[in-house]
Amino acid sequence: MTANDITLRNASGTYSIRAAGAVLGESSNVIELVEGNAAPVYYVPRSDLAMALFDKTDTTSHCPKKGEASYYTLEAKSGPIKDAAWSYETPNAGLEQIAGHLAFFADKVTVEEV
Repeated sequence: MTANDITLRNASGTYSIRAAGAVLGESSNVIELVEGNAAPVYYVPRSDLAMALFDKTDTTSHCPKKGEASYYTLEAKSGPIKDAAWSYETPNAGLEQIAGHLAFFADKVTVEEV
């Protein structure tokens, strides 16, 4: 699917989501989002994550192509990792597939195929 120079596809394989020495989830239902020439961003369904470890923050941002993003702090054993993830609760038209998913900052959370 393509919308606004954004391509979505179901990522093949199973992905492990880890941070601060802990496994946060594993998913075979990851969506890969590519925007222009940027590196792919993986959106993981909340149902495949330990959501009890994530607290929604007051941080928001706006992307003209994707819409309004909400952010989540990861409550790790070593301490909180502020705004480690984001989500488009109601993404713009054509990107509804990523609703109900979290994406992660690569320097805070590792998402990799296993």
